[in-house]
Amino acid sequence: MRAFAITKYKEPLREVDVPEPAVGDHDVLVQVHAAGLNQLDEKIRVGEFKQILPYRMPLVLGNDLAGVVLSVGSKVTLFQPGDEVFARPDKGRIGTFAERIAVAEGDLAIKPASISMEEAGALPLVALTAWQALVERGHVGPGSKVLIHAGAGGVGSIAIQLARYLGATVATTASAANGDFVRDLGADVVIDYRAEDFSESLRDYDLVLDSLGGENLERSLKVLKPDGKAIGISGPPDVGFARELGANPVLRGVMSVLSSGIRRKARALAVTYEFLFMRADGGQLRQIAALIDAGHIKPVVGRAASFDETPELLTALEKGGVRGKTVVTHN
Repeated sequence: MRAFAITKYKEPLREVDVPEPAVGDHDVLVQVHAAGLNQLDEKIRVGEFKQILPYRMPLVLGNDLAGVVLSVGSKVTLFQPGDEVFARPDKGRIGTFAERIAVAEGDLAIKPASISMEEAGALPLVALTAWQALVERGHVGPGSKVLIHAGAGGVGSIAIQLARYLGATVATTASAANGDFVRDLGADVVIDYRAEDFSESLRDYDLVLDSLGGENLERSLKVLKPDGKAIGISGPPDVGFARELGANPVLRGVMSVLSSGIRRKARALAVTYEFLFMRADGGQLRQIAALIDAGHIKPVVGRAASFDETPELLTALEKGGVRGKTVVTHN
């Protein structure tokens, strides 16, 4: 079976022949029609998460898929061959840059009927990230004020739409060229990050969703009202994430140290910081699919290309310049 994998960290993706997926009793075998490319794939490739996510080599990358069910395990009840589905596989079972993949039944959902395979392949990771940040952790609702960084990107473009649907006032950072684009998605306030310091012009926000980290995350703390929350998806990882992983005491200590600086700065401002590494969840994808079919959220595919172009497109992600997501498809 064709796939794109690495045999060691920091090497380019290369095409390999891998065994057919093993399908357990609770698994669904899916023919991949489309796979979204994410910054997470590139971070895994270069080894950024190797201490907390120790993958075995060779490693087939890919965290998003849309496709068709080929077969199901003996204990699967929700799906049958021929179903059109989409998913973000569990972090321990990634590998959507392949022709086929076995996905746990609980991580899978029926594809929204109103969108294409390419659009569905762009959604799972970014939509689950937005949902878990805004709904599950942020409790966003009418009257909330939310700042979403990088609004024209994969996570940002979905998070703006979801926050707007939930009734929040939405601010975002974007380039001037993407100003009208993010306003059309539902942003009320648009900050041109190249010309304006958002931390000087925004105040009293309930939640910040930060995908950039570093200095941008630190400045984001200043826009929050007391008891507000900053959720970072680029790190640093915190103790809460260590608990989710079931990490040993040494790794918990390492994560505590890594996040100590930002947590200390948050405490000084009477706000909080949390790291979010989204998890697979078919139930949440079903709720997201309903919002898509109702017209409340639309996928944003900035580029669709052939599966053969996966290595080059993954490396190009770092350069940016694509609105929404890049998706590769099998011809």
